[in-house]
Amino acid sequence: MKDNANLLRRKDAATPRGVGVMAPFFVARAENSELWDVEGRRYIDFAGGIAVLNTGHRHPRVVEAVRAQLDAFTHTAYQIVPYESYVALAERLNQLVPGSHPKKTTFFSTGAEAVENAVKIARAATGRSGVIAFTGAFHGRTMMGMALTGKVVPYKTGFGPFPGEVFHVPFPMSLHGVSVEDSLKALQYLFKADIEPKRVAAIIIEPVQGEGGFYVAPPELMRALRKVCDEHGILLIADEIQTGFGRTGRWFAMNHHDVAPDLMTLAKSLAGGFPLSAVTGRADVMDAPAPGALGGTYAGSPMAIAAAHAVLDVMQEEKLVERGERLGAQLRERLLALKTRQPRMAEVRGLGAMLAVEFCQPGGNTPDPDFTQQVRARALERGLMLLTCGVHANVIRFLFPLTIPDAVFAEALTLIEGALTA
Repeated sequence: MKDNANLLRRKDAATPRGVGVMAPFFVARAENSELWDVEGRRYIDFAGGIAVLNTGHRHPRVVEAVRAQLDAFTHTAYQIVPYESYVALAERLNQLVPGSHPKKTTFFSTGAEAVENAVKIARAATGRSGVIAFTGAFHGRTMMGMALTGKVVPYKTGFGPFPGEVFHVPFPMSLHGVSVEDSLKALQYLFKADIEPKRVAAIIIEPVQGEGGFYVAPPELMRALRKVCDEHGILLIADEIQTGFGRTGRWFAMNHHDVAPDLMTLAKSLAGGFPLSAVTGRADVMDAPAPGALGGTYAGSPMAIAAAHAVLDVMQEEKLVERGERLGAQLRERLLALKTRQPRMAEVRGLGAMLAVEFCQPGGNTPDPDFTQQVRARALERGLMLLTCGVHANVIRFLFPLTIPDAVFAEALTLIEGALTA
């Protein structure tokens, strides 16, 4: 029988340390919200492959769709020989993505690719080069993705210089004294000190920051950004790679707002574990790049496209958006109750099922990453997988499948309580 210790030794000998691995075990099989390692131990998965598994591990509908596609064809490169399923999925996303304007969609393989191409599209459409992002943002590990990302360790350390004409302004964080007014003042100061608005192609923002700590963009910030973009001809890009497909209690986090983005990046739970990403946006903006300027060998893989169609079907038929809202409310209630017993729980925040807890030293807002790691480790020892995040690595985020059975969810809540109060 295979054992984790031997596999870890082989991993360390064969793969670079730059690929950080959280779990000290190797998966053998998985089903919905649970997985089992090579030694047979069971874990409840509240990591979801980093927000990829809103429909759970191996949803039968997704597996069936991929098997059917496997029997038809596996690859042609869409730019060489197109296929109807790609077009049909673009049509579905054009209808789902917020905004009443006509839209178009193009597909890629990873979230970072979607971000890179959103910037390319914005620059082509505006004839400008500047891009503004936010502190704490995460937009990928490619060179442009790292430039846009507002967290140095571990993503940017040792990899510079990065592409130019990228600027950052503070993201609102009430716990740490950063208000919406502070963010907007910083934006206006940026226009005076670093780059004039007419040279800015886009402002990119996560409606709820993912790796940055699950900070929620207030509605007044989103309205103000929309106004600034409209005033100066700047495009607003919503990065919904982690927030999309029911995670926040809506199809997309931008559905919580009364303004729409010009472009939206999508990935992660779009295809239920298969590599697929998308950029959806205003039709006139999406048509700015010339033929051949967008694409990729594996962009819009037939297997992943088939999986994505099944994911959208499952989300609608099983009402996973509504279920995510309900499960998120249960988790929030449990966490708030625990907050009275654990003084290091500084804040419980998020939208829908996209929730997190930030841990600080008791009585203040000094980050406590050591205690955060203790909570994650204690949960893992008990059979519950949790992820940390935040610029200071002092936030625990909860990314359970929206398909998780009620009994397993209840079991996980008990494990969370034990990890927080041990």
